Amino acid sequence: MEKMKDLAYYNGSITPINEMMIPANDRGFYFGDGIYEAAMVYHHKIFALQDHLDRMFNSAAMIRIDLPYTKEEVGALLSELVDKVESDSQFLYWQVTRATAPRNHLFPKDVSSNLYVYSKPWPGVQMSDSYRVITVEDTRFLHCNIKTLNLIPNVMAAQKAQEAGCNEAVFVRDGLVTEGSHCNVSIIKDGAFITHPLDNLILPGTERKHMLAYCRSLGIPTEERAFTPAEMMAADEIIMSSTSHPSMRVMEVDGQPAGMKDPELVGKLRACYMEDIER
Repeated sequence: MEKMKDLAYYNGSITPINEMMIPANDRGFYFGDGIYEAAMVYHHKIFALQDHLDRMFNSAAMIRIDLPYTKEEVGALLSELVDKVESDSQFLYWQVTRATAPRNHLFPKDVSSNLYVYSKPWPGVQMSDSYRVITVEDTRFLHCNIKTLNLIPNVMAAQKAQEAGCNEAVFVRDGLVTEGSHCNVSIIKDGAFITHPLDNLILPGTERKHMLAYCRSLGIPTEERAFTPAEMMAADEIIMSSTSHPSMRVMEVDGQPAGMKDPELVGKLRACYMEDIER
C-alpha cells in the first residue's frame, strides 16, 4: 500500500487530514468535552508512547470518559497509523471525546466515545537558545493536570505573547510560576534543576518527567517546588519543555535579559534526550 503524506483517523475511517469529516454532534464540538495527547514520531516509532498512553487514560478517568479499548490496543493502532505516513519524522495528535449525541450538558447514556487521530510530517527535534517570554496572570480553572480540550485561556495567553514579539507566555498564580501556555517551565540554579510539583495547577508533562529522570541519571540535584517570578529571573537557566519543543532556553522575560548562564548543564540534558531518540 502506498504511504500517505498525512493521515487522519476517526472511529475507523482513514483519510487525508483535510478530507476528514466529523459529526457536528460530537461533544468535542459543543463542549470541548474530551482529552488529547500529542507525541513525536522518529524513524516511524512513537517517542515515549507509554508515557502518553498513561496520561491519556488518567485524563479520561478524571473526567469520567469510558474508554472502550486498552492502552495496548490504542498503542497498536497509533503505531499502525504512523507507519502509513511516508515521512520518518511526524507530529502525532489524538483525542477522545465523550460521545456523539444531541447537545445536552448531562452525560449521554449508552453511547461510545470517539477517537480522532492525525499524523503529519514534522521537521524533527526543535531546541532553541533564544526564547522570549512574557508573564501573564493564570486565570485558568483548577484542573490543569487534565489534558483537556478546553484551552481558551492558553490560546489567549499564547496570542498575547505572539503579539508582544515573544515565543511563549508564562502563567503566574498567587505569586508563583505555574507553567507556560503550552509547556512546562523549569529553572536551573546553582547546578540544581527546579520544577513545579505535580498538582492540579500544572500538566504532568512528559518532557518534564524525562528531564527529572535525566538529572537523576547524571547526578544533578532536583527540587519539585513552586518558585516565584523573581526566582525565575535570577535563575541560571529557564527551560521551557513540551513534547514538540523539548528544551527551549529562555533569554528574555518581560523584555529583560534572563538565564543563559549554564549551557553545559543544558547540553547534558539535551544529549540525554537525543540518546533516548536513537534508542
